[in-house]
Amino acid sequence: MSKPFIEEVMPQLYRAEIPLPNNPLKATNSYLIKDQERNLIIDTGMNRKECLEAFNAVLNELQVDLAQTDLFITHLHADHLGLVSELAKPSTRIFFNRLDAVIAAFSDLWRHFFNVALKHGFEEQELLESLTRHPGYRYSPSSPVEFDYLTEGDELTYGPYTFTCIHTPGHTPGHLCLYEKSKKMFVSGDHILGDITPNISAWDDATNPLEQYLQSLEKVSHMEIELVLPGHRRLVHDCRGRIEELKRHHDERLQEVIEIIEAAGPGSAYRIASQMEWDIETPDWESFPIAQKWFAIGEALAHLRYLEAEERIRREEHDGTFLFYS
Repeated sequence: MSKPFIEEVMPQLYRAEIPLPNNPLKATNSYLIKDQERNLIIDTGMNRKECLEAFNAVLNELQVDLAQTDLFITHLHADHLGLVSELAKPSTRIFFNRLDAVIAAFSDLWRHFFNVALKHGFEEQELLESLTRHPGYRYSPSSPVEFDYLTEGDELTYGPYTFTCIHTPGHTPGHLCLYEKSKKMFVSGDHILGDITPNISAWDDATNPLEQYLQSLEKVSHMEIELVLPGHRRLVHDCRGRIEELKRHHDERLQEVIEIIEAAGPGSAYRIASQMEWDIETPDWESFPIAQKWFAIGEALAHLRYLEAEERIRREEHDGTFLFYS
C-alpha cells in the first residue's frame, strides 16, 4: 500500500486523504488534532477495507493512539461516518448531531427511499440496482455506536483549538461544521467544497433542502473565515468568494430546470434529471453510471422542490408518478 497523504495544515492539525476507490469524490479529507491530553479525529471515510487500511497507516505515521482519541462526525453520509465503529475504543467519545443520527438509525430508511424514487420516475429494476450500489447502503458503520450529541453553539477544545459547532442544514438535515474563531478557520464537512459542488438532494416532501442550504450559506458568509477545511478535495482560502460561486451554481440550476420543463413539457424528476447537464463524461443518460443516477435525481428533486415551494412550478400525480408543470 502506498504511503498516505498527510499534511500539517496548522500546528498540531493534520489533513489526511482517505481514498474512496471507484468513486468520483476520490477521497475524504479526515482531520486530526494531535495533543498530549486527547486527540480528535474529524470524519473517517467509508466502512471498507481500503479506507480502514489507509486510516491505520495515517495513525501509524502520526503515532496516534486510538485509546486517547475522540471522533467528531460532520454528517451522516458513509464517506464521513462509515468507520466510526471500527475506530472507536471503549474510551472514545463520538460527537455527532441528533437529527442525522435519527435518520441513520431509521430501520426502514432504504424502503422509504425506494418508494419515493418510484413515484418520481425511477423504473423498479434500475432503482434496485442503483440502491444496491449506493455507498450509504454498502459502506455504513458495521455496528451501532453511542453518540455524544452536539448542536448549534456547543464547544469542543482539543489542543490549541476551541471549536464552536455551527448547524448548516442542507446537505443533510443535521450537518454540523466547526468554527475556530480565533484562527478564522472553518471545518466545513460537505457544506462548502472547493472543486466540486455539494450534492443537495430531496427525498422528503416535508422539507426543502435547497432552501435550507442557501440559508446556511448565507449564515456562514457573515463569519470571519480565512481558511476552510472541506470534506473533499483542496482547502479553500476565499470562503465568501466560494459561497457566491455556489449560490450562482444553484441559480443556474433552477433556471435550467425551468427551461427543461418549458421546452419539453411536464415530466418526472427522473426525466428532468436525464436532460440536465452533469459533470460526468458520458455520451448520454443511458450510459450514466447507475450509482450516480441516484444522486442526480436527488439533486433534480431538490431544485424542483424549491421551485414548487416558490410556486414557480406545480406538481400533479398521474398513474402513481409525480409530474412537474411550468
